[in-house]
Order: sequence, then C-alpha cells, then structure tokens
Amino acid sequence: MSIRQPISGSWLRYLVKDATRQMANSVQLYRLLEANDFASLETLFHAFFASIPYEWYTNNDIAKFEGDYASVLYSYFAGLGLNITVEDSSSHGRVDMAVHFNDNIYLFEFKVVELASERAAMAQLQEKGYADKYRGLDQPIHLIGVEFNKDTRNITAFEVAGA
Repeated sequence: MSIRQPISGSWLRYLVKDATRQMANSVQLYRLLEANDFASLETLFHAFFASIPYEWYTNNDIAKFEGDYASVLYSYFAGLGLNITVEDSSSHGRVDMAVHFNDNIYLFEFKVVELASERAAMAQLQEKGYADKYRGLDQPIHLIGVEFNKDTRNITAFEVAGA
C-alpha cells in the first residue's frame, strides 16, 4: 500500500489538474461510500469521466478498453488509501475490483458497450458468484455493475445489488 497510494495519487493529479477539485472529489467519494449513497456515487463517477479532456481520446482507441475506465476509478479509491484488490480471483473467475471499506465489501465489474446498456456487468457479477468468497466475513456485500459507452466515453449503466 505504501507504493500504491503515491503512484495512484500521482496518476490522479495527472488526471485532475485542479488540486482543489481533486481533493473535493476524493472527500465526496469517501463520504458517499461511507453512507452507501449509490445514486450520488453514480453522479460523482459520471463527473469524473466527463472531466477527462477529449484530446486524450483523439488519435487513439483507448475509449474501447475497459482498463482505461477502471484505472480512473481505481486511482480515486487507491488515493484514499482504501483496501483494494483488482482482478480479484475466485473459483469462478475474476471480479474487476474489490473494495473493503467500513465493514462493507464493494465488488465492481466494468464493461464497455457499443450503444445502450447491455446489463452485462451486473449479470456477470451475479452469474459468476463473485460474492461467494466473501460470505464468511459476515459483512454487507454490494455488487456494482458499471457499463461505459465507448462513444460518449462515460457511464451508460450503473447498477447496484446486494449479494
């Protein structure tokens, strides 16, 4: 964690040039997660991606890749020093990101879709049973499926379910 936090903090500073806005976003993320306010979390995530300059997407096809979107969210969570595991393996596959915070477990699955939401992220979380390995911890488990549209370069679906 000692190396992960400075690296993600540096990446975050690169993504968000305005240090005051970066800090405000981070504080807001922490508070929304603490309150399990998922509707507002979706709004905040949408703002994260809307603030990325369009020039970063020109002359490349980075918007097609799930890892681009995942790295932005990872940077915010890691910048808070939270306990995060990416590509967290189980006997059924790998969940994109697991966040342990405030005696809750948040399992994120990310997908890039062509046009409209395909609801594939939440379907994968549920069908693969990614929450199963955490059930013995006796903590609330939140499944969060996030889909991104490669053309709008933002969230097209944000689904939350208990596990």
